[in-house]
Amino acid sequence: MGYYDDHVQKSEDRDRKRWVMPAVVGIILGAVLVLLALPALVESNLLPYDLTKKDPESHFTQSDENDEPGEAEVINVDISTQVTEVVQEIQDTVVGVNNIRSQDFWIQQPTQAGTGSGVVYKKEDGNAYIVTNHHVIAGADRVEVVLADETKVDAEIIGSDDYTDLAVLRIDGENVDHVIEMGSSENIKVGEPVLAIGNPLGLQFAGSVTQGIISGVERIVPQDIDQDGQAEWHMEVLQTDAAINPGNSGGALVNMKGQLIGINSMKIAQSAVEGIGFSIPIDMVKEIIKDLEEDGTVTRPYMGVSLGSLSQVPKYHWAYSLKLPESVEGGVILDEVAPASPASAAGMKRFDVIVQMDDQEILDIADLLNYLYKEKDPGEEVSITYYREGERYQTQMTLSAQQYSPQNRE
Repeated sequence: MGYYDDHVQKSEDRDRKRWVMPAVVGIILGAVLVLLALPALVESNLLPYDLTKKDPESHFTQSDENDEPGEAEVINVDISTQVTEVVQEIQDTVVGVNNIRSQDFWIQQPTQAGTGSGVVYKKEDGNAYIVTNHHVIAGADRVEVVLADETKVDAEIIGSDDYTDLAVLRIDGENVDHVIEMGSSENIKVGEPVLAIGNPLGLQFAGSVTQGIISGVERIVPQDIDQDGQAEWHMEVLQTDAAINPGNSGGALVNMKGQLIGINSMKIAQSAVEGIGFSIPIDMVKEIIKDLEEDGTVTRPYMGVSLGSLSQVPKYHWAYSLKLPESVEGGVILDEVAPASPASAAGMKRFDVIVQMDDQEILDIADLLNYLYKEKDPGEEVSITYYREGERYQTQMTLSAQQYSPQNRE
């Protein structure tokens, strides 16, 4: 057996000598060929990099032994991104909004009661128009707008709506050069990247930009307008994880085309909650600012009910409390019906479940409000299909007009 092992070792030594020398020669020849072909490859743009010398003003350089002292080979680095391009395009359209009140009625000493943001969306007849939040300018004796170059100008409140938390301001357009492009919120998708631009904590951080995504669409947030502990309104909003802080209110939520898709309005401020902010969808904003520009108020169809989505009610109560058939997949439950209201006149009662308006299926509050405010006007009739105690009914309701404004709410 020892012979057999020795024989194998000697055979391996002879085999190694046979291929080592040709391999070394091949490597040397390959290196020479690459060096000879390199200039041709560079000139033909077949390499993924550029070895030619560029503009010497670049900050990124590499030394070359053949260069004269002070000379350097230059590598250009483009750090521009889609985000920076969008910000540069629209940053001048986002302004600061100062709420100024008289500290003392007799002395009339002005004091800044609050600050927020606004977006310049139109320039017409020498004036510029700004959309912001109602709560930013609520109770103001005077409103001041701070432009991107820190120029301060007095603003006129054209109209304000506390239910949608929107307000329109008008200023002299002399110092305004850019207006933002309006987008659409109809086809926004969850996961879509967005930017929030505003003035968190006032002018100290003016023009701050945060990046995030759309975390949810058609979110319904209850609004207790008169602070009585009861929600009088349910606002449909976009949810985003882009940071929204005090002072961002009224600022812009934009897509990656630089289009305005929402007005930042609120966030959930709890110690256990992070990254839940809300923005008013731009399609709703367009309708509201149109009314505010024309009348200073918003007039809406009025039913006289307090609403709740059936999806918020435990399934157990669908069958045993509301006695709904299994075929019902969703709807809006009436929590309250105001006396002498259109709903009361149509015979509707508390705990009725609306499942259809005209030919439109109603699965939740968003469906109801979208149909009511986009398709109907005050004075029009709407056919309501609803369930009561397990029975299906239909009634005709004549919608009335109800104006919502800080000065006159009916």
